[in-house]
Amino acid sequence: MSLRPDGARGAGALALVLLLLGLALGGEPLRRTLRWDRAALEAGEAWRLVTGHLVHLDLAHAVLNVAGMLLVWALFARLFTALQWGLVVLAGVAAIDLGLWLVNVELRWYVGASGVLHAAMAAGIVRRMIERDVIAWGLGVVGVAKLVYEHVSGAMPFTSSGALVVTDAHLYGALAGMVCGLLLGRDGPGGR
Repeated sequence: MSLRPDGARGAGALALVLLLLGLALGGEPLRRTLRWDRAALEAGEAWRLVTGHLVHLDLAHAVLNVAGMLLVWALFARLFTALQWGLVVLAGVAAIDLGLWLVNVELRWYVGASGVLHAAMAAGIVRRMIERDVIAWGLGVVGVAKLVYEHVSGAMPFTSSGALVVTDAHLYGALAGMVCGLLLGRDGPGGR
């Protein structure tokens, strides 16, 4: 783990932090325009498949996701190349979008980056587990316990805004991240 700026990775993380916080400050009209929205998607507004993961319920929700992103960056930034991280994010977005569309058919709209963060965290944990990192095994157990808790009891108690959290997005993201962690790596596709 390191908190060094890390050149391009650090600049990318900073740009994403600014984007997430800036969009959160855009208010409800921007949020409505960019959120994952089933009716709007049915009407052909496909950009929402990506932008729904960038907007948040409010600034507090965005700050929580930024904190999670910075934790993932601190723990795992160097595990994958920029291309591989892009693949992890795309796989997470695709898995979440498909899961919400096909499984959560009653869901009308969704916002937030937490599902994609679960993809990134799971990819990093699995990659570290493959490298026989004992701490990663502990993180893996905690991560699976969290997903099981959310499936049985709902959102974790520290979530923001008291709003309904779509915990299935966490599961879909984590599953995509686990697959990426298995397939990508130092010697895998796009490896160093």
